[in-house]
Parts: sequence; structure tokens; C-alpha cells
Amino acid sequence: MKRLLNLMICTGLLAAATLTLAAQQGPPKSPPATASATIAGKAITITYSSPRLRGRAGQIFGKDGLISHDPTYPVWRAGANSATLLHTDAGLTVGDLSVPKGDYSLYVDISDADHWVLVVNKQTSQWGTVYDRAQDLGRVNLTMSKPSEPVENLTYTLTDLGGASGKLTLEWENYSASVKIAVH
Repeated sequence: MKRLLNLMICTGLLAAATLTLAAQQGPPKSPPATASATIAGKAITITYSSPRLRGRAGQIFGKDGLISHDPTYPVWRAGANSATLLHTDAGLTVGDLSVPKGDYSLYVDISDADHWVLVVNKQTSQWGTVYDRAQDLGRVNLTMSKPSEPVENLTYTLTDLGGASGKLTLEWENYSASVKIAVH
């Protein structure tokens, strides 16, 4: 009986400690997010963690920006935490890059702030700051624009443009970068 009582007390204390720790941590600073679209009847999904500006507008990108401290800089994980993932149920053309059906990681080369380059990488399931250039499927230039105001939450958008066409857009801080996609 005494053992059972001790076990119940220990279990209760462990549960209370777990709940307290969870309450102290609060919501994640870069919560998980998903962008998806069905284009020409085929599903395309981007899974990523969405960092927030949190008052750091103008301090994220650039030679001395927050991202410049990542070990893969100037190649950026294009999100937070684990590498950003692309899943496609069909072969795609992303810009001028042919991407077979399957799973990939997305990175962005931000060495030129005005001309970002999307990197489609064959390696998946890695932490975002683990990048192997030898695993690149290819690279494609992104079309850059400036949002009307700083974008607080990093956001991917997949847009169906009709037929077999679509657009992939990434926005954060003072940047918007996009590329046309087509299902084949």
C-alpha cells in the first residue's frame, strides 16, 4: 500500500512539473505551418516553421543580420528549426527547374538581397542548418518585390493560377520572393 501511495505521489509530481514547464514555455517562437494547393488535380505542400519578426524589422537579412549567424549562410533554411520541406504528388517545373514527384528541402541563397535564389535540395529530414550543396537538385531565380509593410510571420503561399500553372511565394520582413510553377 505504501509503495502504491509513493508511486501515485511521484506520478502526480511528475505531471505537475510537466504542466508547469509547458505553461512557462508558452507558444513556440516559430510555430509549424503548412502551405498547400491542388494544381491540375495534384497536391503540392510546403511544411515549415514560421519565425516572427518580434520587433526585429531590418535586422533579419543582410551581412550582419540575424540569419548571417547561421552556419549555412548565405544559404538560408527559408524558415526556422527543421529544414523547410516540399512535397509534390506530380512532377513540377519550378521556374526553369524540373522537379520530379517526391520530397525535397527548400533553401534560399540570399547572398544578394535583391536577387534571391531558391535551392531545391534532395536531402530531407535534416535540421535546417544542415545543408549539403552536393544534394542540390537545382537552383532557380526568384522574382523579388517589397511588401507594403513588414511581414511579421514568415509565410509561404502556393497559388493555383488555373490550368497546370501556379505560383510559390515566400514573404518575411521586407521581402517577397516568388516563382512560377507548373505541374506536368
